[in-house]
Amino acid sequence: MKIKKRAAAEKSIFRGLALFCFFTRIGCFTFGGGWSILAQMEQEFVDRKKILTKEELLDMVAVGRSLPGIMITNISMLFGYRYGGWFGGICAVFGITFPAVVILSVITMFYAALKDNPWMHAALHGIRAAVVPIIGSAALSLGKEIFKTRKGCVICAAAFLVCQFTDIGNIAMVAAGILLALVWRRVKNIW
Repeated sequence: MKIKKRAAAEKSIFRGLALFCFFTRIGCFTFGGGWSILAQMEQEFVDRKKILTKEELLDMVAVGRSLPGIMITNISMLFGYRYGGWFGGICAVFGITFPAVVILSVITMFYAALKDNPWMHAALHGIRAAVVPIIGSAALSLGKEIFKTRKGCVICAAAFLVCQFTDIGNIAMVAAGILLALVWRRVKNIW
């Protein structure tokens, strides 16, 4: 029994460290925020390693966006928890936030010297131009999954119309969506 617990603990530690390394790497080299990081996650965990399906990643995105806080840290926690338990979730969050904290700390120390530097301005302009196609690619790739079913198309169209033509806030929309999904599931199970 102790051997099994020790093996499980070692597996959890290994997975947690692997998640920390992966999320630190994409945190260091992925510009453009959460959507460009999602493109990297899709490429690594859906296409290469086949740990997730696109639908599962899209579900994590939906939950991560609806929770308070930063979308990508929420998604990192959800993925880390699914793949490596609590330790994996914590490692994934630390991995994704660590590079940003370090980079912003360094930039803050040298902000006065960097703010008017034409080389820095040109580099940031180039990064901004490269980020747009990465974000667009992630949106198109993940968006295709939702439109494969008639139900997905109807829900998407209804949510779009409600957002465009009413003053209902995002929190109310998310709460209504959760409530409707629970009611639908309950009714479906009764019949």
